Amino acid sequence: MIDIVTEINATRRAVEAGRGGSDQDRSVRLRRRYDAPVEDVWDACTSPERIARWFLPVSGNLRPGGSYQLEGNAGGEILRCELPRLLPLTWVFGDAPTSEVGVRLSPGDHDDTVLELEHSMSVTPLWDKFGPGAVGVGWDGALLGLSLHLSGQATTDRQEWPRSPDGREFYTRSSQAWGAAHEAAGATAAEAGAAAENTARFYTGETPPAG
Repeated sequence: MIDIVTEINATRRAVEAGRGGSDQDRSVRLRRRYDAPVEDVWDACTSPERIARWFLPVSGNLRPGGSYQLEGNAGGEILRCELPRLLPLTWVFGDAPTSEVGVRLSPGDHDDTVLELEHSMSVTPLWDKFGPGAVGVGWDGALLGLSLHLSGQATTDRQEWPRSPDGREFYTRSSQAWGAAHEAAGATAAEAGAAAENTARFYTGETPPAG
């Protein structure tokens, strides 16, 4: 059984100005510690066989300068690969502008690992409706999957679990956490609350996907 509150509280979330320097650039950041050595976490994040177990099946020319494609999701280019610490790549999903995702690993003091994930993007109508939860909630789900995988637990069903009682609680709490990060970054309470509510409804299936 998943301890939803513990899993939500295990991640630190922040919303910042994006790398492009424009008012229309934003970054969401997630930081989480895993009770596994950095080499094991790196392998889980880069081995196609293991990625498929906790995230999505991935295909492509998986090397620096090569391309990747997540089944039914985003694809892009692998910009660099600094074993076992840094993996930046472009992120192309549907018709949305190309964004960038970076994963950085740091060894902890007790054979553990700190994972930091940054997703930098341009503000679009999707952000206007969902705020940072537009991408942040999905990454929360991914980091939960990685947590279960590294601890030897069964991963959740990406299709069915969000509609289960545990899934609805997880995605609702995740949306609220991103709402708090949104407000801390300067959004009004009304803006952050509305975006968090829209995100929770989307992930739990209460509203149809945005166009």
